[in-house]
Amino acid sequence: MSEPKIIAIANQKGGVGKTTSTLNLGAALADARHRTILIDLDPQGNASTGLGIDTERREITSYDLLGGQAELTQAALSTDVDNLRIVPSTPDLSSADIDFSRSTDRTRLLRKVLRNGADADIVLIDCPPALGLLTVNAMVAADAVLVPLQAEFYALEGLSQLLLTVRQIRQSANPNLRVNGVLLTMSDSRNNLSQQVEADARATLGDLVYRTTIPRNVRVSEAPSHGKPVVHYDPASKGGVAYQAFAKEFMQRLSLSTQREAVNG
Repeated sequence: MSEPKIIAIANQKGGVGKTTSTLNLGAALADARHRTILIDLDPQGNASTGLGIDTERREITSYDLLGGQAELTQAALSTDVDNLRIVPSTPDLSSADIDFSRSTDRTRLLRKVLRNGADADIVLIDCPPALGLLTVNAMVAADAVLVPLQAEFYALEGLSQLLLTVRQIRQSANPNLRVNGVLLTMSDSRNNLSQQVEADARATLGDLVYRTTIPRNVRVSEAPSHGKPVVHYDPASKGGVAYQAFAKEFMQRLSLSTQREAVNG
């Protein structure tokens, strides 16, 4: 069984479209027939809710995965999207930093589970809005980090801290970790500040920034209350079209990086 590509979706700042981007990327990958598992590593459980997983169904969770009480095959639940499964979360995860702090391998808990073989092509990890133990576990387990970045003032300042964390993890625990890219979200073409942030991000980060940007769109906001990603709730909406375009770009980028690894390996 070949190992899946593992992508951590992370930003320590909340409200930047991280979970929304994870859900829509996961659904679009699944629609393209990539067997996809989404791991909800956020105690708020918004990714689980956004795929219609009621709290009663969350008997085995990502907390059990970290604690070694469950294997990935046991924890991953089917969703209404073909080829897409999710390991749900509950508020139990809030205490993970304390509960697992004494474990000698506390930063490698998730890596041990995921590197033990996963029946999937791609694993997406929705990280909490913090650079604590949960996000570190995701980065130590991952091949790459995808960073959703809201087009707003101070966005790049927060990004520098995240990139520093990636560098530290590369040096200490996961030398193969890469930054997959930066996705600009909640963009407003009528807003001068939004345009300036995008220009600054592209000038500073170059090709690291995805060509596709995700616009502010009411259909994107409505979709989670229906338990669906917007690419299924309203695929023709501005947000739905943008996320489909992003997913295609993501797949191209992942394919290119895989080819480079084959050449370099």
